[in-house]
Amino acid sequence: MILWQRFEGGVIFFATSIALWQIGLPLPLWAAALLFFTPDLSFAAYGAGPRVGAVVYNLLHLYAFGALVALIGWLTAAPVALCLGLLWIAHAGFDRVLGYGLKSSEGFGVTHLGRIGRKPA
Repeated sequence: MILWQRFEGGVIFFATSIALWQIGLPLPLWAAALLFFTPDLSFAAYGAGPRVGAVVYNLLHLYAFGALVALIGWLTAAPVALCLGLLWIAHAGFDRVLGYGLKSSEGFGVTHLGRIGRKPA
C-alpha cells in the first residue's frame, strides 16, 4: 500500500507540474522554487511539541489545502493564487514520492508511510 501512495504522489507531482507549465508561471522561476519548498518550514512547529508540530505540518502537507488555494485562484481569476495552490499540491506529492508522509504525534520521524530518518537505537 505504501508503494501505491508513493506512486500516487508521483502522479500528483507530475500532473501539477504539467498544469503549471501549461498555464504559465505568473512568478519568476526562482520565486516558484522557493515557494515550492515553503511548506517544509512547518517543521518549526515541532518547537511547540510533537502534537502541535504534527498538526501544523500535516495541515500544510494535505493535497486538499493546496487544492482549495488553487480553486480559489481559479474561481477568482487570480493566477498567483492558482500557481501557489498548484505548487502546494506538487510539493505534497513530491514529499510522498520521497517517503515523507503525514506525521504522527509520536514524533517527526513517524509518518503514515513509515519511519523516516535514522533507525532508533
